[in-house]
Amino acid sequence: MALDGFVISNLVYELNNTILNAKISKIAQPENDELLFTLKGANGQFRLAMSASASLPFLYLTETNKPSPLTAPNFCMVLRKHIANGRITRIYQPHMERIIHFEIEHLDELGDLCTKTLIVELMGKHSNIIFCNSDGMIIDSIKHVSSMMSSLREVLPGRTYVLPATQEDRLNPLEVTEDTFMESVMAKPATVTKAIYTSFTGISPVVASEICHRASIDGDVPTDALSADEKKHLFHNFIWLTDDVKNHNYSPNIVNHGKEPVDFSCFRLTEYVGETDSVSVTAGTAGNALQTADTDAGTAGNALQAADEASHAASGASSAYSMQKYDSISAVLEHYYAAKNVYTRIRQKSVDLRKIVGTALDRNRKKYQLQEKQLRDTEKRDKYKVYGELIHTYGYGLAEGAKELEALNYYTNEMIKIPLDPTLDAKANAQKYFDKYNKLKRTYEALTDLTEETRAEIEHLESISTSLDIALTEDDLVQIREELMEYGYIKRKRSDKKAKVKSKPFHYLSSDGYHIYVGKNNYQNEELTFKFATGNDWWFHAKGMPGSHVIVKSNNEELPDRVFEEAGKLAGYYSKGRENDKIEIDYLQKKNIKKPNGSAPGFVVYYTNYSLTIHPDISELTLLES
Repeated sequence: MALDGFVISNLVYELNNTILNAKISKIAQPENDELLFTLKGANGQFRLAMSASASLPFLYLTETNKPSPLTAPNFCMVLRKHIANGRITRIYQPHMERIIHFEIEHLDELGDLCTKTLIVELMGKHSNIIFCNSDGMIIDSIKHVSSMMSSLREVLPGRTYVLPATQEDRLNPLEVTEDTFMESVMAKPATVTKAIYTSFTGISPVVASEICHRASIDGDVPTDALSADEKKHLFHNFIWLTDDVKNHNYSPNIVNHGKEPVDFSCFRLTEYVGETDSVSVTAGTAGNALQTADTDAGTAGNALQAADEASHAASGASSAYSMQKYDSISAVLEHYYAAKNVYTRIRQKSVDLRKIVGTALDRNRKKYQLQEKQLRDTEKRDKYKVYGELIHTYGYGLAEGAKELEALNYYTNEMIKIPLDPTLDAKANAQKYFDKYNKLKRTYEALTDLTEETRAEIEHLESISTSLDIALTEDDLVQIREELMEYGYIKRKRSDKKAKVKSKPFHYLSSDGYHIYVGKNNYQNEELTFKFATGNDWWFHAKGMPGSHVIVKSNNEELPDRVFEEAGKLAGYYSKGRENDKIEIDYLQKKNIKKPNGSAPGFVVYYTNYSLTIHPDISELTLLES
C-alpha cells in the first residue's frame, strides 16, 4: 500500500475543498490512537477520522460515526478544552511529507482569538497526532515519545515541535530541476527505483516503480546502466507525474488482485492496469464509502462483504488485476482500510486468546507425538507373549546358560530364535517375556484412550483457533473467552461474571431467497445445529477441517442446486481452508446429525452424507446481519 506524499497531497486538496473554514462541532476518541471530529461548514456536515495506529495509520472523511468510551481519554479532553467550537483556517502538507497540519482559530478563556495547530503524522510505526500552540510548543500528543524511546526527537508536552528528520537529505519532488535529478538521483549507486524513492520526500517504492514503468525502464537495473537518453526520458516521466500533483489532476483508485485489494493510489497505476484497460467506476463521496470497521458487528461484516463485491465487480476474466476508480481519495482510503482494520483491530484485541490457544495447541501436539511413539512401541507386545509361550512349550530341554532358543512358531509355522537371559532358567525367561507383554498391554490400553482424548483436545483447540480467525468484533470474542474458561484454559476469577452475549451468527440471503446462517464459534455452531435448525433443514461443513456450521432453512421445500452451491461456498469460506482454491464440503439434512455424549460444543458425528467441491468465493452472496 502507498500512503505516500502524493496520496497525502490529494487528501489535503480534498480537505481544502470540503472542510476549510468549517467549525469543530464535536471531538471524540473512539480508540486509544484514533480521533473523530464532527465538522460543520458551508459545504455541510462532515466527519473527519484519523488514526495514529502503528500498523494502519489513516486520515479521511467519512459519514460513519463510531461509539466512544463513556469517559473521554486525556488527549481528547485537552482538545475539547482548547479547540471545541474552533474553526479550521488552514490545511497544508509540509515538504510533500506524510504530514498534515490543521491550523485552528478559537477563543481562549479571556475571549481573545488564538491559533493552535493539530499535526497528523502518518508515518507507519512512527505515526502520531500532536497538538501545538501558536509558538510551536507541544501541548499534548496522542502518543508520548521520550528520549528513552527515540534519541532523535522527543514528543512530550512542553517540548518544541520539530519535523521528523526524514527529509533533511531528501529533495522536494515538486521543486526538482533536470540538473538536480541527474546529479543527485542518477548518480546514486543503487537500482533506479531505489535511487528515486530514497532521493525525494513523499515518493514511495510504488510511485518510483510506476515512474520507471511509464518510462519503459526496468527499475531493478543500476542507475549507471541507463543511457543518457533513458535518463532524460525517465526525468520527463517524473516531471509529468509531479505536474499532475501540482495541477491537482488526481484519479483516486484501488487495484484489486482477484477479490483482494492490493494497492491504492491517487493516479492510475499502469504497472497493474494498462492505459487502455477498462476500469470500474464507483461514484459517491467519501461519506458513501464503506463503513469503518469495528463500528458494530454488522458494520465489520458488511465492510468485508462490500469489499469482496466491489472487487468482484471490477475484476475481469482476462486480467489478474483490476482497478476500481473513485471520485474521492477519502472513499479510497476508507474502502481500503475497512477490511484491513477489521483484521488488525480484532487481532490486537484477541492476542491474549491467540497466545493461550497457541500454547495449548503446541503442548498437546507434542504430547500427542510422544503418545503415538509410545503407542508404536507397544506393537511388539504380542511377540513377547509368543516368546513366553514357546519357551514354556520347548524349554524343557534347554541347556543351562543358553543365550537363545531356536523353536518352531506354531502360529506361523516358521523357525524363530528367541533371545534368553543366560542367568535365568526356562521358566524365569518365559515369565520375563510374559511380564513384558502384560506391561505393554496395560500401556496400550491406557494410551489408546489418552491418545484419543489428546486428539479430541487438539481438534477442539483448532476449532477455537478458527473461531478467532472468523471473529470480526469484540462481541465475537466474548463466547470464545467463555469457552476457554469453561474448559480450563483460562482461570475464572470469582469477580468474573458471565458476559452478556451480543454476537449473533452471520445471516446471508441466497440468490433464490433462502436464509442461510453461519456460526462464528463453537457455541453458535451448537445452537444453530441442535436448537435453531429443524429436521429438514440442510447442514454444511468443510470436510476434515475446523470450520463453521452452515444451516440453510429449507421451509420444507426442495432446494435449488444453486442454494447448495452457495451454502457450500460459505462453509468453505468460514473454515480453516478459506485460502484454498478448492474445498470439499459435506452436507446432509439436520435430522441425520448426532452429538456424542460429553463431547465439546460444536462436535457432531454423521454417517451418511453428500459431498461437493467448491471454490470459497462468497462475493455474490448478500450479508443481512453479522
